[in-house]
Formats: sequence, structure tokens, C-alpha cells
Amino acid sequence: MTEQAALDPSLAWMIILAFGVLWVVLGWWLGRNNKNLEDYMLAGRKVGLGLAVATAMATWVTSNTTMTAPQLAYQLGIWGMVGYSFGAVGLLLFAPLARRIRTLMPHGYTSGDFIRLRYGSVTWRIFLLISLFYSFGWLISLGMAGGILVQSLTGIPYAYGMSVMIAMCTAYTVFGGLRAVIGTDFIQTVLIVIGVSLLAALVIDEVGFEAIHTTLRAERPELLNLLFPAAIMFLFNNLFFGVGEIFHSNVWWSRAFAFERRIGFRAYLLAGIFWLPIPVVAGLLALAAPALQINVPMADMVAPLVASKLFGIWGAILVFVVVFAALASSLDSLLAATSDLILKDIYKGHLRPSATDEQLKTAARLVIVGLGVMTWMLCLPRLGTLASLLHFTGAFVASTIWPIAFGLLYRRGNGHAAGWAMVLGTGSGLIGYYTIGFYVAALISAATSLLVMAVLSWGSATRFNWNHLNEENVETLKGSLS
Repeated sequence: MTEQAALDPSLAWMIILAFGVLWVVLGWWLGRNNKNLEDYMLAGRKVGLGLAVATAMATWVTSNTTMTAPQLAYQLGIWGMVGYSFGAVGLLLFAPLARRIRTLMPHGYTSGDFIRLRYGSVTWRIFLLISLFYSFGWLISLGMAGGILVQSLTGIPYAYGMSVMIAMCTAYTVFGGLRAVIGTDFIQTVLIVIGVSLLAALVIDEVGFEAIHTTLRAERPELLNLLFPAAIMFLFNNLFFGVGEIFHSNVWWSRAFAFERRIGFRAYLLAGIFWLPIPVVAGLLALAAPALQINVPMADMVAPLVASKLFGIWGAILVFVVVFAALASSLDSLLAATSDLILKDIYKGHLRPSATDEQLKTAARLVIVGLGVMTWMLCLPRLGTLASLLHFTGAFVASTIWPIAFGLLYRRGNGHAAGWAMVLGTGSGLIGYYTIGFYVAALISAATSLLVMAVLSWGSATRFNWNHLNEENVETLKGSLS
């Protein structure tokens, strides 16, 4: 155990084992009534408002939120944590789109279904490359966060903690599908909200705003500078990054398809409102670090170190449970949604169009297991910090915002415009990432994509027929899971 470790490894393993058994058993129990593939992938399309709000909020309160928001506050100051909270805008803007998606595509399964039907096969394949690349980037960042959490609080080697967490989330997602994911998300939401609120209240009580402000002004004045250029750029970059993440990712589309009719708008709206203050509250932990004279070896470890420094073993346990719940709530959702995309758009869409129900049943579970194994392998090297890894994907996802928005709201625009908007947006965003910094990649990508989409769509004579999005004329995936 390292000298900074606040939890005994034996106690940490007991907590991990207890939660692991709870989630796996609950996942099996929730998934026991899955009768067909629609139940397994989309929870029967009957998710009510309470569970809908909880799963949207819990999925967006990732381990990145509870660990990267403090990291960015520690590096960029006030705008770092406020900028991260702008991720709520993505949920708020997706609210009306979720309602429209459910109306236009009552039998849809994935975001890939929309791109294929709206823009054609070439653009569909470009979109799939972007979506899968992003999904693996997010999966890796979640797996890394699990290992970092365990190592920073207990001294248990990074690889061990990361491996156990990925295995646990993979297991209960395989057993129960989306029903298990949404059911466990509800419990995890309660743990996250209570835990983060309690941590912030304790920091304010133990350290106080005055001490935090005085120390920052003396030792780290740039963190209080509201004109800090890099932080301002990050704020707008994160806004577009968050919108791009939600607009394109099958994590959010699968929920739009799974929610009961007419509740998608309210579910995403409420989730965005409830999520908004969480990064600010989490970032407060990082701003207390200078006042506590904490040596922070890596910026993405600042939140666990502050909690353990202030509150000893109980603070360490609290932050451990909060981040553990946040990790699980996002990792399971991403495993389920990415497996849907691979099953529907790659396996059935490209490799085996005539796959039988029995083949799809087997493939659904095998894909989730394969994703879990691949995520584990890619997490082993621990590539960079959480923020740098995650924001590298910003150049990709931000390029999809305008093709999706145009495609859902306007009849103009075709596959030619959407495809070039994604390609050129991604390319320009990557150039900005390497020549300027991670905090401009999504911003440049979104701006380029908008320009390309608008110019190429302006003179288009194409007027899309919305009825073509109705999945009744597309073969649906249904099969027994008994």
C-alpha cells in the first residue's frame, strides 16, 4: 500500500466484492423476464419516467464526471468545473430530439438505423467508424478511471482494480441486457447524488470558501482568473463535445427507443437539470487541494486524495462508493449500447443479413463479452490522463452534431453533405487538437461540420420523405432469449 493510500486493501476488496455480487445478482434478476431480443436490447420499449430520468442522469454522471471534473478544476480553475457542467446542455438539447426520434422511428434500434435510412450506406459506414472509435475511447476512459480510483485510495495495483470492475459490469450486462442496466442505474443515481452532496458539504464545513479562496489567490491565482484563455476555450469546446457525445452516441438513442412514448422529452430535460450542478460540486474538491497542502502526483487523482486527506477512512470509503457507482452506471450503459450497434449495424447489417433469431441471441451476449475483453486489453497500458484521452475523441463526435440535427429537423441535406461534414469536421478537429490543444478539438470540428453541412445542403433539391424512417419497412430484430 502506498503512503497516500487511505483504505486498507482488504476493506477495498470487501466493498468491491459486495457491490459486485449485488449488481450481478440484480442484473440476473431484472433480466429474467426478457422474452425476445427487443426486451434484451431495449427493455421492451416500456421504460417509465422515473427510471428514464435515473438512467439518463446516471449514465452521464460518469466516473469521468466525478474524477475528470475535479482534474479540470485543478488545472483550469473556475471555468474548468463550470465548463464541464455545460455537458448538461447536450441532455437538454437532446430532449426534443428524443421525442422526435421515437415518433419518426417507432421500431428503430440504433443511431446507425437513422443514418442508414436518412443518408445512405456510405455515410452510414463513416458514422459507424466515428461511433465505434468514440465508444472504445469512452470505454477505455471508464476502465482507466476504475483502476485509478482503486490505486489512489488503496494502493492496489491499477491493473487489478481495473480488471475486476470491467469484469463485474460485463457480467451483469450480459445477464440482463438493458433492463439490468436501467435497474442498476436507478440505485447508482441515488448513491451518486447523496455521496457527492455529502462530500461537498463536508469540504465547505471543514475548509470553508474563505480558506479556499485565500489560498488560491496566493498560490494559484490563474485558477480564479475568469479571463484565463485556455479555460474559456475549454468551456466552449466542452459544450460542443458534450452535445456531440449525446447526439451521435447509441447510448442515448437506445434510451429514446426504450422509453415509453411521449416521455423522452421530459426524461432528458429533467436529467439535464439534475445533472448540471454535479461537476461544479465535484470540482469544489479539487479547489480545496492547495489549501490542504496536498501533493497531487497526477491531476486525475485529486478528488480521492482530497477526500481521504480530509475525512480519513470514511472520506475514502465515500468517494470510493460514489466513483464506483458512477463508473458502473456508465460502463454498463456503454457496453449495452455499443453491443447493440455492433450487433445490428455490423453483424446483421454487414456480415450476416440473414442471421436467424438463434444466431442473434447468441451473438448479442458474445458481443458484450468481447467488448469487455477488448476494453480490458486496451486499458492495461493506461494511455495518458482521463481528460486527454476523452477529449481526443471530441474531434470525432462533434462532427456528427449538424448531420444529425439537420437530418432530424429538415428535409434538405443528403448523404453527400453529411458524409463530407463528418470527414472534414473530424480532420480539422484533429489538426486543432495537435497544433493548439485538446480544448479546441470539438469546437473546431463542430464549426467546420456546420459550414460544410450548410453549404452543401443549401442548394440541394432533395426533400427527404420522413416515412422512410419508419422501421416497419426495415427488418426488425426479434428472437427468443429463453
